[in-house]
Amino acid sequence: MLVDSHCHLDRLNLDAHDGSLDAALKAARARGVSHFLCIGVSRDNAATVKTLAQQYAEVDCSVGVHPLDIEDGEGALTLDWLLAEVNHPKVVAIGETGLDYHHAVDNAAMQQQAFRLHLQAARISGLPVVVHTRAARQDTLDLLREAALPQAGVMHCFTEDWPMAKAALDMGFYISLSGIVTFRNAGALREVAQKVPLERLLIETDAPYLAPVPYRGKPNLPQYVREVAEFIAELRGIGWQELASQTTANFQQLFKSSSLTSSPC
Repeated sequence: MLVDSHCHLDRLNLDAHDGSLDAALKAARARGVSHFLCIGVSRDNAATVKTLAQQYAEVDCSVGVHPLDIEDGEGALTLDWLLAEVNHPKVVAIGETGLDYHHAVDNAAMQQQAFRLHLQAARISGLPVVVHTRAARQDTLDLLREAALPQAGVMHCFTEDWPMAKAALDMGFYISLSGIVTFRNAGALREVAQKVPLERLLIETDAPYLAPVPYRGKPNLPQYVREVAEFIAELRGIGWQELASQTTANFQQLFKSSSLTSSPC
């Protein structure tokens, strides 16, 4: 069984499935993908991801505000809002949160403050945190060290090099790889895919973004996590079923309140 550990079900392009999320999830199940983590990215979509998770037994969700969705003033993120939103049976993680200086460096201080609030909420709630980082390596690691969370989290859609992966692993984090690892220019990321201990690895689509080869350039779908699994398994010289089994167990270990823990593997 495969798990898509990070997808945006509320944003999928469903043209290939006649506009039906039911059909998209059925297509994923036909390829061995049996569980999905639908990610919250803003105050506006928190209710949406929770509704989807309630609607489908095989879907969990997270709640958080992506660094590119941070607002100031009346819409500003607060710790009270985060703690209220995560108090829900299908919310298994906090995030997506983190730092993105590639697309927005002018509000770095505001991003850092929001990241600290998510990390504080993670400490209070005991939930793992889903971390986005781009062009912000040192600040991301510094804030994670500052938070010193007692529980693990995940570096999602990891695109950095092995030294950063090793630093995150040393803090107890898992590394999640997406279809980017299949891209021709992803040599450094393939090194990470080979070196991360198998028991600390997750796989994801980040759908509808970043479709793997041979679908690159097309809308991504949860069913394509199979391509990610097969590619990484070949890199590591193991069968994809072994990788699927271990990454599913890793998901269960990290997201302890997931409905997957009560489902047969």
